[in-house]
Amino acid sequence: MKLLRYGPVGHEKPGCLDQDGRVRDLSEHVSDIAGDALLPATIARLKTLDPSSLPVVDGTPQDDLRLGACVGQIGKFICIGLNYADHAAESGLDVPPEPVIFNKWTSAVIGPDDDIVIPRGSKKTDWEVELGVVIGAGGSYIDEADALDHVAGFCVINDVSEREYQLERAGTWDKGKGCDTFGPTGPWLVTPDEIANHDALGIWLEVDGTRYQDGNTSTMVYKVPHLISYCSQFMSLQPGDVISTGTPPGVGMGQNPQRYLAGGEVIRLGIDGLGVQTQRVNASS
Repeated sequence: MKLLRYGPVGHEKPGCLDQDGRVRDLSEHVSDIAGDALLPATIARLKTLDPSSLPVVDGTPQDDLRLGACVGQIGKFICIGLNYADHAAESGLDVPPEPVIFNKWTSAVIGPDDDIVIPRGSKKTDWEVELGVVIGAGGSYIDEADALDHVAGFCVINDVSEREYQLERAGTWDKGKGCDTFGPTGPWLVTPDEIANHDALGIWLEVDGTRYQDGNTSTMVYKVPHLISYCSQFMSLQPGDVISTGTPPGVGMGQNPQRYLAGGEVIRLGIDGLGVQTQRVNASS
């Protein structure tokens, strides 16, 4: 099942995508794709619905029908750093002996095709396509063998990053990761039964038609079950929390010469089976 949220910013409604690519409204069944709506029992109930019995929403998704982030009211936006060995190498850093955890502030979250705005004073705004894991059943100290039972679904995330703020201005990475608009999420949350193998998904990103990132989730250092278990040792995971699992090589910082976003670019990114995002980059005002 592909769950989504559609409509104007701040007024998104819950929906799903039918087999013909049309949005069907779920408002009579859940109030939002958020919180308890992501619990296993609720997802199971939604899967019993006949999509053809649900109201059709006017418009074509990602065309004349805006999609919001596929998860609403995100409680925690947890990110994993340097989780692809070749990305660590292009960053000039070693593969970490344990997963690196940092945060994106939830005010960074936008729809999959909303504009990215470069922060004032930024000189090094960068891109990062990532596999997102959305938590369904929460928990603490989750056993790795049971971790996938806690997954509501997967999605595409662009972990937009300001490298100077992240790496050169002291403190943690967070200040370069959580700027407004730095968290495009979606277009849809895809339930695990629709993904044959989340460990073997093509993952790519293009800027103005040039492909910079072209990887596969099979090369992740720390796999999804380990990441869920690991994160749950340091915080309780709750329904609707998002874990962004790291990026393959090809970021702007890793180019020779380095390339960063200046405004006016169009970014396209996607993951096999999880959809495509498109963002226009606006220079700071």
